[in-house]
Amino acid sequence: MNANADIDVVRTSGLSALPPEFDSAVAWAAWLYYVDQLNQSDVAKVMNVSRASVVNYLQEARESGLVAVQVDHDAFARTLTSRRLMEKYGLRGAAVIPDLDPNDADRRIGEAAGRLLASMVDPGDTIGVAWGKTVLAAARSIPRLRHDRNLTVVQLSGSSIGTSDFSPEFCTSLMANRLGARCINLLAPAIVSTDELHDELMQEPMLVNQFRMIRAAGKVIFGIGDIGPESTYARAGISDADALAGMIEQGALGVIIGRFIDARGAPFATPLDGRTVGITLDELKAVPIRICAAGGARKMGAIRAGLGGGYATHFVTDMATANILLE
Repeated sequence: MNANADIDVVRTSGLSALPPEFDSAVAWAAWLYYVDQLNQSDVAKVMNVSRASVVNYLQEARESGLVAVQVDHDAFARTLTSRRLMEKYGLRGAAVIPDLDPNDADRRIGEAAGRLLASMVDPGDTIGVAWGKTVLAAARSIPRLRHDRNLTVVQLSGSSIGTSDFSPEFCTSLMANRLGARCINLLAPAIVSTDELHDELMQEPMLVNQFRMIRAAGKVIFGIGDIGPESTYARAGISDADALAGMIEQGALGVIIGRFIDARGAPFATPLDGRTVGITLDELKAVPIRICAAGGARKMGAIRAGLGGGYATHFVTDMATANILLE
């Protein structure tokens, strides 16, 4: 008997009876490891051989072509892109989804953001929720959690009179329902008529308590939007078209939870500031975990400004948006 035969005898000594569906110990080991997903030690126990024998079987399976390992190059590209986004914008995390239908990007980015948020929820958390189509998609799709986790979901901005299908109160209520959480809706308009009325409202005990909870949030989920005539902000009816056009001419580029930013991501002062009921940009930055979900060519300038302004700790987007942001 030659040396290779001697090795085969040693490594198959004590081998359990080979199941009839397999024509070799190599095929059996490969099936247990790659299909049944047993670890090498458990494969060795099932086959009644040493772990070293299992290692040899698996190596032979690969070398013979019985097992072919394929690398998903698209997945690796997205991982690399995520890391580059983190490095460029100082993020703690980034998730990049594949490019499919651009008309469905808001929903798919929102769903990915919902999964990310669910993976980070801890018992006793207070979670702040913004509004918009992407945030609504996150609220619709976030995995349901047990009702014994003592969670609270709070609305970050006042209610709007525009389209109701992505309103702040709807996004917050839906998110709370999915998470089995206590829901705190902000019982005030997004914009009031005068600065004086705003100041009076902010003294109301109910709003004082609600804002105390907003400032106690440990995690928030929000989007970044543009402020053009087709934007979600314009559709919400918070400000008229002429006023928005004037702000754009003066340097406003995007909006985050009802607050305007310029091209550098700095807060952009407008006459609406003293009448806006909701979290401020400085208060947003004070939240430990801030998940931003946004994508799309129309929003590109606003997204770049928002990331540059440091409002997000975690960012969820699509590959097309990510590539442009890294240019």
